[in-house]
Amino acid sequence: MKNIKKYQHFFDENKNTWNLKTKEHTKSEFYNVEQFKKGTCSLNSFELSELGDVAGKSLLHLQCHFGLDTLSWSRRGAVCTGIDFSGEAIKFAKNLANELKLKTNFIECNVYDVQEKVEGLFDIVFTSYGVIGWLPDLTAWAKIISQKLKVGGVFYMVEFHPIVWMFDYLKTPPKLTYPYKSDQVIYEEYEGTYANTNARITSKEYGWNHGLGNVVTALSSVGLQIEFLHEHSNSPYNCLPDLMEKENGMFGLQPKNDLYPLLFSIKAVKK
Repeated sequence: MKNIKKYQHFFDENKNTWNLKTKEHTKSEFYNVEQFKKGTCSLNSFELSELGDVAGKSLLHLQCHFGLDTLSWSRRGAVCTGIDFSGEAIKFAKNLANELKLKTNFIECNVYDVQEKVEGLFDIVFTSYGVIGWLPDLTAWAKIISQKLKVGGVFYMVEFHPIVWMFDYLKTPPKLTYPYKSDQVIYEEYEGTYANTNARITSKEYGWNHGLGNVVTALSSVGLQIEFLHEHSNSPYNCLPDLMEKENGMFGLQPKNDLYPLLFSIKAVKK
């Protein structure tokens, strides 16, 4: 994709950061790999209930990090392929799959290179939590999803709501700083990572904000029929400042600030 090449510098910097993050994440309490090895499922209630039964289906997981969710889908009977641009993440995922004796395929690959590097078509394409903000071009992303789906295949995503990304979380309290949607790249640099704020790494990140309209339009423009768009008030992750734990184990905004959703989810079918 020629128009994607102009973003290569940003991709390279982000890849370096995610290689550093992976080394911290694989030993963090946030991901708790040891419990995962004992059988814990890393998937959350949203994707489990909304995507449903995956047994016997082929599943492509975009931006899979070091593969816990991919392997969780494998444990549920899917025939899975996970892709991520971090070499450290894919190396760990492959070793973990071998250790757990799960036949899961992992490929080091930028999302925009999937058509060239991943063979075959899939019943399901899946992506989740903190993914599209790393992508400058959602139309190209949606085309890849459509190209890799069989006719009748399902695309499912669950993601942090675009309003969440309007805040600068390096400020205390978080400051409303960034546009709801923008073609301009956003750069942030900070110490640590969401899975370990004390990690001795410097995260250097380039990202893009996409509104819900951008997401839905990109998907529908490539022949995917939207079955639903849901917005969710709670998150399974306590990864934003000043969230409070709810009775159901989810995390939500404090009552005084409970003014916007934290997540959205989309299910679409290729016609």
